[in-house]
Amino acid sequence: MATPTRPMNTASGGPVLVTRPDPADPGPVVLDLGGVGRAALTCAEARDVAAARLREAAAAEGPHGPRHTGAVHLRGDRYAVSVRGHVLTVDQPVADGGVDTAPTPLELFTASVASCVAHCAGRHLTRHSIDPEGLRVTVDHRMATDRPARIALADVPVIAPRLPKERATGLLDVPSHRTVHPMPAHPPEVTVAVREVDPCASRTS
Repeated sequence: MATPTRPMNTASGGPVLVTRPDPADPGPVVLDLGGVGRAALTCAEARDVAAARLREAAAAEGPHGPRHTGAVHLRGDRYAVSVRGHVLTVDQPVADGGVDTAPTPLELFTASVASCVAHCAGRHLTRHSIDPEGLRVTVDHRMATDRPARIALADVPVIAPRLPKERATGLLDVPSHRTVHPMPAHPPEVTVAVREVDPCASRTS
């Protein structure tokens, strides 16, 4: 049986209701705009529509230059993270009070490490005329037992099936000289400040 979300009243006064399919019997995701109309979307189409709306909202809320990343609250523990017009979402597991609709910020960090190492390894293989097919990088992390909450250990195995054994050492040297992988050993200076904003800025007139 399909499960409806809680209706949301928009700033224009119109209600929006999204009905998602039963996991046991996947069907269309229905977007109901009240008197305006309804649209039945496949799961892929629903994701595309959601991503497009998040991108447009991110663009309307501020700049997104090459060095600018923004996080905007959606609901509960969910946030939309915009990067140059691309949008990711983060959430928390159900056990931690979230709804588990997306990875956590910490998991995005491990994903960043894995993708950075994979990108560097792939470029290295290609540069040395080695086929990168089958290249795979994972991050298995362990949390610290004390505070502050942080990753205490990260194991990053690199699997490159077509890499000759004599070139393994050269490949391992590559990620340590790139962007993301060295950051835990050489952390950037991070300054967090609270800025005053117009309390009416997020309201519609």
